[in-house]
Amino acid sequence: MNITHGLPACPLPGFPVLTIGNFDGQHLGHQALVRAVVSSARKIKGVPTVLTFTPHPVEVLRPGASHNYLSDSVDKQAFFQRLGIAELIILPFTPELAALLPGQFVEQVLWHGLGIRKVFVGENFVFGKGRSGTIQDLRILGQEAQFSVEPISPVLIGQEIVSSTRIRKCVMAGKVAEAAQCLGRPYRLGGQVIPGDRRGAQIGWPTANIRLPVHRVLPADGIYATLAYIEGMPHCSVSYIGKRSTFLEGERLLEVHIFDRDLHLYGRELVVDFVEYIREDRTFSSVEALLKQMAQDGERARAILAAYEAFCPSILESSSPNA
Repeated sequence: MNITHGLPACPLPGFPVLTIGNFDGQHLGHQALVRAVVSSARKIKGVPTVLTFTPHPVEVLRPGASHNYLSDSVDKQAFFQRLGIAELIILPFTPELAALLPGQFVEQVLWHGLGIRKVFVGENFVFGKGRSGTIQDLRILGQEAQFSVEPISPVLIGQEIVSSTRIRKCVMAGKVAEAAQCLGRPYRLGGQVIPGDRRGAQIGWPTANIRLPVHRVLPADGIYATLAYIEGMPHCSVSYIGKRSTFLEGERLLEVHIFDRDLHLYGRELVVDFVEYIREDRTFSSVEALLKQMAQDGERARAILAAYEAFCPSILESSSPNA
């Protein structure tokens, strides 16, 4: 896959077939768009192409507003390459770009900049200054610029459209199983294992502690059935997000207990897939009460993961960081 930052020096060669978007999370709707592009390009011997932006437009259109992401640029690029995109154009989203009228965007970016011949977009696609351009506008402008427009219907789950906004709300509410349905895979976080106070090891539940990444959508505090990946290999685990209020409240962390393994993980990278929410965070009156609950949480996580591995082996395989 060829990656270009900014518009290329000259229009793309061949017959570029394009889709446009931010593609944060690479959910089922994004997958449908990208697969349509790749399928169409193969049929006509065209060049499957994606136009995306950095940073997210909200950071430019609403200065000072914080925006948390469902995935990072590495995940996004791996997604495009895995699905067969040949050309990835990463356009800086600037105030100047945001100010382009729909006709100016088509002329400067899609026509003279990229030379596209066909574009796939979602049915609710809008573009140009103030999001004023519609698909009908794109069709009319495309006729003048000699490219065709193919709208793709949204993906629905439970009568609701799959969208990055919906997934963010699910993750932040702890509804990681619903988020996984929309993503086509579990929601994922990762980081380097840091030293902790070893309190978990002292009570028989050693954990690998990870600082929660900044600018990422974070699951609600609580207990989760998880898959922990070490060098691409999955391990069944139960994880906690919170400040450990039963003890002296501290930094909000992701703590991962890997079942039936005695692993030395300090300084190593750990990737965690959130399979299902088990319960909310609680403060316990004693260590004994906490241990009793942790035993129940562990058994619940094992049962969830056993069912998950039995019914979703293809998802488990494709979820590997090295897949």
